[in-house]
Amino acid sequence: MPEKLKVIHYLNQFFGQIGGEESADTGVQIKSGAIGPGLILEKALGERAMIEYTIICGDNYFNENAESAMQEIMSFVAAHQPDLFFAGPAFNAGRYGVACGAVCAKVKKQIGIPAITAMFEENPGRELYASDLFILKAPDNARKMAETVTAMAAFAYKMIDGTLERNPETEHFFERGWMVVKKYEDMASKRVVDMLLRKVKGEDFKTEMLMPENKKVDPPAPLKNLKAATVLLATDGALCPQGNPDGMKVGDSVVFNEYSIEGLDTLSEADYTCVHGGFDTSFVKDNPNRLIPLDAMRVLENEGVTKFHNAFLSTSGLVTGVVASTKMGKEMAQYVKDHNIDAVILTST
Repeated sequence: MPEKLKVIHYLNQFFGQIGGEESADTGVQIKSGAIGPGLILEKALGERAMIEYTIICGDNYFNENAESAMQEIMSFVAAHQPDLFFAGPAFNAGRYGVACGAVCAKVKKQIGIPAITAMFEENPGRELYASDLFILKAPDNARKMAETVTAMAAFAYKMIDGTLERNPETEHFFERGWMVVKKYEDMASKRVVDMLLRKVKGEDFKTEMLMPENKKVDPPAPLKNLKAATVLLATDGALCPQGNPDGMKVGDSVVFNEYSIEGLDTLSEADYTCVHGGFDTSFVKDNPNRLIPLDAMRVLENEGVTKFHNAFLSTSGLVTGVVASTKMGKEMAQYVKDHNIDAVILTST
C-alpha cells in the first residue's frame, strides 16, 4: 500500500477549539492530528492522506505579529515537509482570511506544494491573495463547512494528480488574472457583436475580458467655517445603550441605530456597552468614550471650535457585505442631509 500523503492544516483560535475572541491573541501552537474542521477534511481526504499536524494561531496575534508568526509557522512546515497544506476555510472572517491567504501563499512559494484555502468573495484575504494561489469559493458563514472542506480535499487531489482545469467557472476558484489560450468556433468580431446585441436587448451576457471595477468617489468640498459647522459622530463599532434595546447584531448588520447624547458630557460604562464581534471590546466597555469621544467633543464645543449633533449613529462593521454596507451608507447620508449636518467623523474598531 503506498505511503499516505502528509498534510498540515492551519486554523485560527476559534476553529482550533482554543476559544473565541478572548483567545484571539493566542500565539502559534502545534497540535498532532486533525482538530475541528480538520476531522471533516481528513474524512474527505480518505485513505490517500492524513493530517499529521494542525497549526493554530489567534487572529489578532497573526495580524499584529505577522513577520514573527509567519517565521514560526514556516520553520515548522519546512521541518516536516508535508505533501499538502490546507488553511481554513475562512468564510467571511476578515483577519482569518488574511492569515489563511498569507500562510498558503508563503507555503506555496517557499515549500512548493499545493496550498489550498477557501473564503467568501468579500473576504479581504481573497482580494489580497487570489492572484497568488488557488482560493476556492465559500459561503459567508460556516453553515456549509462540510461541503466546503470536502471541495477543498477534492481540489487538492486534482492538483496532485494533474487533472485540474485552469478554469475558475468549472473548478470554482476565484479568478487569478491568467491569460488562458482557448479555442472558439466564432471569430472575436462576431462574439463581441453578439454580446453587444444581447446587452442592447437586456439579455444576459458574459464578457471574455474582466476589467477591474474601480468606483471613483469625488471628495467633498472642505468646510469653510468649522465654528459654524455641525459635526456628527458615527461608528461601526456597535456601541449601544446597556441591554442593547434595539437588538443590534454583533456582525453582518443591515441597519444602523441613532442614540441621543443631548445633555450628556460623557458616556458612562454603566449606561453604554459594545456588542461588536471580532475584537476585544473590554477597552470600550471600560470607557465608551474610546469609541464615541463625547468627553472630547464637549471640550471642543466649550472652546468654540465647533458644535456637535445631539445624537450619534452606530452599527456593527463585522463581516458586513458590500450590498448591506452600500444600503446603510446611503441611508446615513440621507440622515445627514435631513439634519443639516456639515461633517461626519466615523470612528471604527
